[in-house]
Amino acid sequence: MNEVNKIILGIDPGTARMGWGIIEFDGNNYTALGYGTLETSPQTDEHLRLGELYEKLNLLTKKYNPQIIAVEDIFYFKNQKTLINVSQARGIVLLLAANTHKKYYSFTPLQIKMAVTGYGKAEKKQVQHMVKILLNLKKEPKLDDSADALAVAICCANSISILDIQKNS
Repeated sequence: MNEVNKIILGIDPGTARMGWGIIEFDGNNYTALGYGTLETSPQTDEHLRLGELYEKLNLLTKKYNPQIIAVEDIFYFKNQKTLINVSQARGIVLLLAANTHKKYYSFTPLQIKMAVTGYGKAEKKQVQHMVKILLNLKKEPKLDDSADALAVAICCANSISILDIQKNS
């Protein structure tokens, strides 16, 4: 991998199901290296579920060695319980970034949809379709969680030069 290529781990946070997507990019070209979901059982105690997610994410970072971890930001939830669960899942991602000494960026759903579809209020299906096109996948990711995670990584790749300038100023 040369200096311009970067590997990004994108995360769509959740406790029951967390989407992940790994892309490599070199300027304008994106390549999906892997994607999927990490699932935990609702019957498992909350702290054990979070520990399980952390361990699985840690294995992904060891396997793919991303330079950057990007996550979808919490925007708005009608359900308070969902908000808490997603917040905890995001905390696991932040801890992972800190413990593995990776750059970390967070993006709102609006920023992600704009980066991938050009429309901030795009539907899930539109995001899945554009992820397929941008990454030249044979088919759309089956679950929207993994498509969303790939979209987070694409958004980060599109924003990286601006983000680096902002961090260094």
